[in-house]
Amino acid sequence: MRTLFTMRPDRTGTAADGVVLMLHGGAEHGRGEVDSRSRALWRTRLMARQIEDQVTTAGHALVVLRFSVRGWNGAEASPVADARWALEELRGRYGEVPVVLVGHSMGARTALHAADDPGVVGVVGLAPWFPVDEDLAPLTGRHLVAAHGHLDRITSARATRAVVGRAETVAASSRFIDMGAVGHYMLARMRAWNDVAAQQSLALLAKARA
Repeated sequence: MRTLFTMRPDRTGTAADGVVLMLHGGAEHGRGEVDSRSRALWRTRLMARQIEDQVTTAGHALVVLRFSVRGWNGAEASPVADARWALEELRGRYGEVPVVLVGHSMGARTALHAADDPGVVGVVGLAPWFPVDEDLAPLTGRHLVAAHGHLDRITSARATRAVVGRAETVAASSRFIDMGAVGHYMLARMRAWNDVAAQQSLALLAKARA
């Protein structure tokens, strides 16, 4: 069941200057329910707990979305529908404030597809699953930041670099961050991954409100 987890709701209530919506990873295929045992969800919620002070102290809401099912599944059961549902829910809660989508792996691909929502100002992809031929039209006028390590054997840093390069023709800005000799699951150099997620999200929200 798709679910929104709000971090430190006592700090923001229903008043926030912006929203950081975090999207967890998954698999290419899989219709099983995402439950509390999901390692992908666990990793994203762990990151959310580690960056919540930075985000909420700046006056923004920090929310994690649990997808309905584990896989991308093409157009048949894509998590993009869950992301669009979450964006509508957050609009009803916080109003027309800027939103940054932070996605890991499949979550980053979901963020890219949902970036054309009117509230979204940017995407931060962490070890993203970005096929080299992905349609980048949803990024038009939005900002893209993508961080990847070259030891990743699950998703491709080379493909991410290629997508970041292609995005320069449509996005407001497009940036690749080299995380060095790390793999996919963001457990090595955890603090560095957290810093990218928090600092890049805050920077994009600041741009939107400038």
